[in-house]
Amino acid sequence: MTSKITPLIAGNWKMNGTTAALDELQALAKLLTTGEAPRAMVVLCPPATLLAPACAKTASAGILLGGQDCHAANSGAHTGDISAAMLADAGAQYVIVGHSERRADHGETSQMVCAKAEAALGASLLPIICVGETEAERDAGKAETVVEAQLLASIPSAADQLEIVVAYEPVWAIGTGRTPDVADITQMHARIRAILTDQFPTRGNTIKILYGGSLKPNNAREILGIEHVNGGLVGGASLLANDFYTIISSV
Repeated sequence: MTSKITPLIAGNWKMNGTTAALDELQALAKLLTTGEAPRAMVVLCPPATLLAPACAKTASAGILLGGQDCHAANSGAHTGDISAAMLADAGAQYVIVGHSERRADHGETSQMVCAKAEAALGASLLPIICVGETEAERDAGKAETVVEAQLLASIPSAADQLEIVVAYEPVWAIGTGRTPDVADITQMHARIRAILTDQFPTRGNTIKILYGGSLKPNNAREILGIEHVNGGLVGGASLLANDFYTIISSV
């Protein structure tokens, strides 16, 4: 982990959680305030329906909130969508864009992801921009080529002046229990860092690069210790306060 970059652990609840799930959030807040002080920033991205009530549970514990997606437009005739400004109004400070499930299930292109990231920055949200290869792309030896293309097309040029976060998520590892080995993660994060510093000379060396893909309590310490891994994007394990706290404490 790059020492000059403050680590960030982000939890993505995906399409999980009703009001009852706020009990886990309250339990996490208690762990963070009564246990050892976390050495990482903590962001939780619940369903948009829980953002406003979650604010009351997180304020005292220093937990920041984020949305899981946003529309590229600030408002308009987009039934069922939510804008970055609406997320900010509900209490979010971050938003995930370009998650592999959005790219695959909703056909989102990197150009669409870039537009969403620009909208997030325009609403004073910090975008977590996701990139990653499929199993077929990795097996074909195209992993770095795919990730580079996604990075270059998904990140707004404003990233050289405004803060963003990049999350590398090998698509084949998400929710499968499989993870790349340390050498693979090390190589990909080093490559992402090189692309960022080349593309964004001013800020590229300080952009947080998160690892996402079956990050769990039993592998978090090893993965979070890899150079250029500046935190994690956690899926299922973030739904349980104890598991998420263990990952946060692994930094």
